Amino acid sequence: MLARCVQSISDIKFREIKLQRGQFVFLTRICEQKGINLIDLSNILKVDKATTTKAVQKLMEEGYVRRERSAGDKRMWHLFPSLKAEKVYQYIIEEENRNIENCFSGFTVSEKENAYSLLKRMRENIEQDWKKQKTLKEEK
Repeated sequence: MLARCVQSISDIKFREIKLQRGQFVFLTRICEQKGINLIDLSNILKVDKATTTKAVQKLMEEGYVRRERSAGDKRMWHLFPSLKAEKVYQYIIEEENRNIENCFSGFTVSEKENAYSLLKRMRENIEQDWKKQKTLKEEK
């Protein structure tokens, strides 16, 4: 429910900059890791390549992302934020930080650290299953 609430708030906020559902996550990673390829972006976000391709295509159509063919492997494309993306990146991060602050409202420093530690362990646990499921899917 926490993730759904944050996602919903973000979707409402980011409509004004013409980002559709969940695209801000793709855009922030591209801004933070200039030159990332689709496969690495998919793996970081734990989504399939088709989802990443659709999101990136929409970001390109809105002028947020440009792609360049890899010099070493002509089948590979690298993704870069446009000037437009660089301008909205700070706004996106500020909104993400505001959401985090809202989530931790009323928490002590110790409670925040404990929550972070527990969430990190949960992510590590589920990531193992994600990797296993992904491998099984690829083997089929």
